[in-house]
Amino acid sequence: MPAIIGPVQIVNVGGGTVQFGDSLFISPKSNSKTNSGQGAGNTGGFIVANNGLNASNVVDTNLVDQPNIGNN
Repeated sequence: MPAIIGPVQIVNVGGGTVQFGDSLFISPKSNSKTNSGQGAGNTGGFIVANNGLNASNVVDTNLVDQPNIGNN
């Protein structure tokens, strides 16, 4: 059934799904990319990371890494 929607203002979205009217299925998607330096992703109770000279030079030549469009 069609929905009649009045004025809508969405100021900020931090995540989630907005639906107006009928929907067969909702499949929210997201992707992200993180670059971190040497030893930054270590987890555990006791960590010793002895790093000498550390430089994280990131050159991203890909225009699109993981497309969201069409991945249903």
